[in-house]
Amino acid sequence: MKKRIIIIGGGYVGVQLAKALDNKAEVTLIEPRSHFFHAPAMIRSVVDPRVLDQGLIPYDDLLKSGQILRARAKSISAEGVTLEDGTEVLGDYIVVGTGSDNAMPFKPANDSIEAFRADSARIHAMLEAAQSVAIVGAGAVGTELAGEIAHFMPDKKVTLVSSEQSLFPTKPSKLGTALHGKLNDAGVTTIFGARAENLESMTEPYAGALHLNNGHRIAADLIFPVIGSRASSAILETLPGITKGTANRVKTDPWLRPSDLPNVFAAGDVAEAGDAMTIVAVSRQTPWLKKMLASLINGKKVEEMTKYKPWSKAPFLVPLGPKKGNSYLVMITAGDTITRLMKGKDLFVSKYRKMLNRT
Repeated sequence: MKKRIIIIGGGYVGVQLAKALDNKAEVTLIEPRSHFFHAPAMIRSVVDPRVLDQGLIPYDDLLKSGQILRARAKSISAEGVTLEDGTEVLGDYIVVGTGSDNAMPFKPANDSIEAFRADSARIHAMLEAAQSVAIVGAGAVGTELAGEIAHFMPDKKVTLVSSEQSLFPTKPSKLGTALHGKLNDAGVTTIFGARAENLESMTEPYAGALHLNNGHRIAADLIFPVIGSRASSAILETLPGITKGTANRVKTDPWLRPSDLPNVFAAGDVAEAGDAMTIVAVSRQTPWLKKMLASLINGKKVEEMTKYKPWSKAPFLVPLGPKKGNSYLVMITAGDTITRLMKGKDLFVSKYRKMLNRT
């Protein structure tokens, strides 16, 4: 009799793990949305709506043997998962990969794909009508958004505001310096070491004026709040023995277990396991989980497995539109050509459409 594996969340870890284990176990993927949201494509779709439907990928063809439940999980126990409608789903092992939240239109506000399409179209229309744009937050999403607008809509006046003293200060300085120079060359104004004191919304763009803590005032036809993702960890909070880390993430033990329940694992953005909250940084969790769960299915114990080792120096790719950008590739900092070929041109869209068995 096959072991039952429940995966909560159809994000990057969830879809890859469910597909990898589909022929090895009785897999149930619990995901309330009908489509996989490919985050890098959502950034570009703000300026180029044609990209939107390529980055919204239906789950329908993901699994051949397992099942996908269009539902939201309410609670977890050692025996399985309870859904919001009261349905009990029994499982031997449970993996929580509920991801993280960000402002619209980079992450959806609810489970409706139709509502998300409408929100995206509305925000694109606001951007088209705007002459001046302010982006608050210069992490990967904010920086990439500035580059996308500068490439596709060079007539817009774009201001990027960061509370840090430079772009990506935890990476080699060459990366931030190169990206800063290219943004400036594209006409983007960058303001470092300043915080917005009067953000009217943390969840969606709006028109107004920013008051910075350095005394400056920026009037903009459209303000994008992009101050960083926070993990969607609510379902883990009722488990015994959990400890919260930064950005609402939940700390794990060396085998990616977040609580006192030995058969519950956490992965991706929701897990503070030592990896950054990027698609690339958490990508080594999936093969590790696949190997570990396969060994558990064959009768081994968790503590007999090799401990998970986080990717402390994961590659970091920052395209500024489809042609320019820079990437930190551990040993080198690469420029436009490599960044374009690795990410900027396609944004990994074809990779994830193939992963979900869509051509």
